[in-house]
This record gives sequence, structure tokens and C-alpha cells, in this order.
Amino acid sequence: MEASSPQVPKKRGRKPKPKEDQQQQSAGPKMKEGKKAHQHSVDDKYTQWKSLVPVLYDWLANHNLVWPSLSCRWGPQLEQATYKNRQRLYLSEQTDGSVPNTLVIANCEVVKSRVAAAEHISQFNEEARSPFVKKYKTIIHPGEVNRIRELPQNSKIVATHTDSPDVLIWDVEAQPNRHAVLGATNSRPDLILTGHQDNAEFALAMCPTEPYVLSGGKDKSVVLWSIQDHITSSATDPATKSPGSGGSIIKKAGDGNDKATDGPSIRPRGIYQGHEDTVEDVAFCPSSAQEFCSVGDDSCLILWDARGGTNPAIKVEKAHNADLHCVDWNPHDDNLILTGSADTSVCMFDRRNLTSNGVGSPVYKFEGHKAAVLCVQWSPDKASVFGSSAEDGLLNIWDYEKVGKKSERLTRAPNSPAGLFFQHAGHRDKVVDFHWNASDPWTVVSVSDDCDTTGGGGTLQIWRMSDLIYRPEDEVLAELEKFKSHVVSCASKP
Repeated sequence: MEASSPQVPKKRGRKPKPKEDQQQQSAGPKMKEGKKAHQHSVDDKYTQWKSLVPVLYDWLANHNLVWPSLSCRWGPQLEQATYKNRQRLYLSEQTDGSVPNTLVIANCEVVKSRVAAAEHISQFNEEARSPFVKKYKTIIHPGEVNRIRELPQNSKIVATHTDSPDVLIWDVEAQPNRHAVLGATNSRPDLILTGHQDNAEFALAMCPTEPYVLSGGKDKSVVLWSIQDHITSSATDPATKSPGSGGSIIKKAGDGNDKATDGPSIRPRGIYQGHEDTVEDVAFCPSSAQEFCSVGDDSCLILWDARGGTNPAIKVEKAHNADLHCVDWNPHDDNLILTGSADTSVCMFDRRNLTSNGVGSPVYKFEGHKAAVLCVQWSPDKASVFGSSAEDGLLNIWDYEKVGKKSERLTRAPNSPAGLFFQHAGHRDKVVDFHWNASDPWTVVSVSDDCDTTGGGGTLQIWRMSDLIYRPEDEVLAELEKFKSHVVSCASKP
């Protein structure tokens, strides 16, 4: 069984510092006992969660990954059918070098709301692949894939980050399908974005309004590119090109062999400096390609405006009490920005309350995780809802409108954090990435790197909470009342 679940040397991108490694190596039997106890508690919690799946979820698919994936993203929806929709899913395989690292394009069958039977969704085998997820294409990636982001105007174009200064752009439909075997040459990116002076590993964003790409790295800088010049008009009009039709929509420059460096490359529009340490995440303002924000290991949140030069427009010096790992800008209200940190909290900032002298308190601090927060994302379905995932294995769904409301105080469990209304506890290790599905309301894909618990690999889950949880209370009560009277009438029949 060893071969199918290999141990991976590197964990999630927040790489442990060497001192911690030494401490772990010198730890004695007590440490091992502690780990066993932790594993026992993880298993107990997981068993409890699995027993509640038929009640909490409208649909859930569990897909075991032989190799961990540090990123998961939805691609374009391919077709709609009566009971399910078919959609692309982007993943990666982070290997130990015995086979190449890959960018994986999968086809996912997304079951529609109120279709799946409750008893079916909880009857899955943790060690098995899901029948709902099928690998469609493999791209051999130069180095491991730390982050994947799709271009909103055309989600067949994706950007990836690896352990290098370059951002790689791929036209996934035009790329040839490759067989990932040891010694295979790397696939060639359609475009390489250069400009970082040191590795850029995680901070990556694609602009919702223009084909712009934003990246941050160890060189403490934020870099902006426009890939407009390299995209033909068909890129912004997906209707002109059916999935799988040949030819790249990114203009090629010259030929060359399989080395990534031989692809066409472009220089940045701007390089923005203001961070004192590694930039960990970046996000565009949803309504403007000229405005964006970044967070880093210096505990700062910085807002930038490209129209005003390359210096920070607003810098919040101490947005959290530790490194910041993630940031997201609200697509429904561009005043609201979320940040997640190693201090285990998520903060919501209103940019109208921030000042250029480094002062700015969050509107609210959400505290419901027990370990570093790795990913935050606003819901595309409701302006006040967002998710956060962390190293504690939990993916929390929050609604800031519920904070402080009387109805929430009455229904909330005594120790439950304010604003938290759903907790996805299906992962048994750190949830490194998740993505709301813009084509399928309230549907989420999430992935965990399981190297600490199940001996390697990862777990991909696609899920949708029951609509009884998020719909307006009076609507839900009316439906339940109707159901109750139906049950009573059925029971009274001879």
C-alpha cells in the first residue's frame, strides 16, 4: 500500500523554519504519544461529522488523491443536464520526484440541488476516487504547482505559481495531454510573466475586469502584468471557441524545445514596493483593474492604486498579530476586504475606515479557527457570506450580517463564534485551498494536504450544504411545517 500514498517531503507553502525542524527531530517518545492522542481526537471528530452528513449536506463527493494538491479551482461549465452539470476542475499533483509534478484538468459531474439521496452521499470510501471526478488532461508542470488561478474573462486560461520567480500562463484546452512518467520533459507554458527578483510562490490573482495578472513574492514586491497583447479577440468571447477545439488562443512567439524558459515572455506593467517581508497573497478590486491589495509576512495589509504610482495608497501596519496568509475583496461591495492570518483569526476591513498613516481597525474579527488561516473567499451567492479554511482541518462559513443579531444570539451554541453558521469538518488535515462555484450556487470544492494524518496524499471534496441552513428562517419553517403535515397525513392513512 506504501506506493499508493507516498510521503511528501514538503508541506503546505508556509514552510517550517529550520529551527522547528530541529526541534521536531530531537523530540522524544512524549511527542509521539501527543501525536497519537491528536490523531485519535481527529478520527473521533471525523466519525461524528460523517454521521451527520445526510442531515447537513444537500450533496457531497469525496475524492482521494494519491498526491496532495495545494490548489483547487473551478473552470468553465461545459454542459447542463436534468440532474447534474458538467464542469472543469483544476488541480495539481505535488510529487516526491519519482514522477513529475503536474497540473491536472478534470471533468466534474456536479449534482444539482435536491437530487442526491441523503443515504447515498454519506456512503463513501475515504480511500477511493469519486465517480464524479474524472481526469481529462495532464500537463507536466515545471516544478510543483503551489497556486492555480483562472482568468475570469476566459477560464480556459490559467496562471500557476511554482517555486520560481516566474508566473506561468497555460491555455489548458490547447495544451497537449501528457503522460506523467519519470524523465518526461516539461510541458511548455503558453506565456511566461517575468519581473520578480526572487521566488514568487503563492500570491497570485487574475483581474475580473481586464486580462491582468497580479503576483507577490519573496522579493517583497507586488508585480502587475497585462496579457492583453498576447491574447487574440477569441479569448474574451468564449462563444467563438468550443472546448477542446485545437490551437492556442495565446499568440505564440518563436518555437523552442520543452524548457519552460523558451516560451514567449512579457515584462510587467508595474512593480509595487511597500512590504518589508514576503508577500503571501494579492487580490484585485472587483470593479477596477487599477486597484488591488496585498498581504504579507510583515503583518501588513496594503492597498495600491496603479494610477497614483508604485507606492502604497494605504498601508495598515498591523492588520493582525502575525503573518498574513490570505486576502479577498468582496465582489458585491468593494469597500470590504477579508484577511486571514497565522494568528488564527479572519479580519474584515472597510476601506473607508482606513487611513494612509497606517491606522485601521477591522470592522470585525472572526475567531473560530484553532490554527493558522490559509484561505479566505467571499461567496459569489450572498454579499455577507464568506468561507475561511485553516491548518486545523476546518472550513468555516460565516455571515457577517448575523453578528450581534438577536436571532443569532438565541440560536447560537454558547461557545460558538459570532457570525459562524456552518462548519465543514470533512477534512482530517489542513485545508490548503477551496473555491466557491460561480456556476452552481452554494457549491464548494475544497482540498486538504493529508501528509500529517493519513500518511500522504490529499482529499478533495465537492459539497453543498443543505439549503435549510442558509435560506430565510420563515421560508424554511413554512417548508418544514408543510412536510410535517404531509408526514402526519401519510401516517393517518389506513
